[in-house]
Amino acid sequence: MSKELKTGIISVIIIALGIWGYNFLKGQDLFSPNSRHFYVEYKSINGLNSASIVTINGLQVGKVEEISFNESPEKKGTLLVKLNLENDFKFSKNSVAKIYSAGLMGGQNLAIIPNYEGELAQSGDYLQGEIESDLFSSVGEKLNPIQAKVENVLVHLDSLIVGMNQTLNKETRESITRSIQGFEGTLANVNKTVTSLNKMLEDNKVKIDVTLDNTKKITEDFSKVSADLADVNLGQTVKKLETTLENVNGVLAQVNSGEGTLGKLVKDEKMYTNLTNASKELEELLREMKLNPKRFVHFSLFGKKPKPYNEEKNQQNTSNQ
Repeated sequence: MSKELKTGIISVIIIALGIWGYNFLKGQDLFSPNSRHFYVEYKSINGLNSASIVTINGLQVGKVEEISFNESPEKKGTLLVKLNLENDFKFSKNSVAKIYSAGLMGGQNLAIIPNYEGELAQSGDYLQGEIESDLFSSVGEKLNPIQAKVENVLVHLDSLIVGMNQTLNKETRESITRSIQGFEGTLANVNKTVTSLNKMLEDNKVKIDVTLDNTKKITEDFSKVSADLADVNLGQTVKKLETTLENVNGVLAQVNSGEGTLGKLVKDEKMYTNLTNASKELEELLREMKLNPKRFVHFSLFGKKPKPYNEEKNQQNTSNQ
């Protein structure tokens, strides 16, 4: 073989290796017959580049082949990302291509979140695009609402301070100062009262102890009395009391009905009249004995007779001697 032929063959091999290497760096494998291409549209790619890898469930299945602006007039400014997959893994057109952070040091990769419902995705189809917030973006997204709230609070606080400055004029501030001073005086009086109370308690500590001991003793005695009352057969006592009350009620019923001596005395009007007349006559007799005792006990040497009974003088409580 001549040197010229060898040189030509080596040149062709070098050129082929160069083409293959260039395409490999772009994410294209000329020796992979199962290579498929998919497209995803993004408004922002957050640093994704043609060297970024493509994964499915964490397994690298391809690379980002090309990133370009969308030439469609209605989608002007959007970015079109072309993916090159070297794996024949099947998923539907409803799958999502999500850009995610490769690490804290930066760099973005693309993960296909497969969806198995619907029509299978074919080479050249468009997938749905999403962007996952990285650590700093997440912190920024969470801090932005907080910052807005803090700014709103500061605005209201500034308005409140301005209003307070307008409200708290010199006279109001002096009034508040006097109120605080009065409150301090009240606290001082309370402290004096508490001190006096502590001193009084200290001076009467012995008496208080004695009182507490007596109270304790009274409580113990009361507990004993309660125990004794608990031991008493109250049921039997109450039963006897009920029997007695029934007997009393029976006697009262007999009296009300006019039965027995007491009942007749209460109900018989004639007996009441006789007793009244007898009481009246007895009263007149006693009055006569008191006014004219000589009529009942008479003793005379000369035979003088006592004067007869005089009803008028008896009623006037006057002697007729």
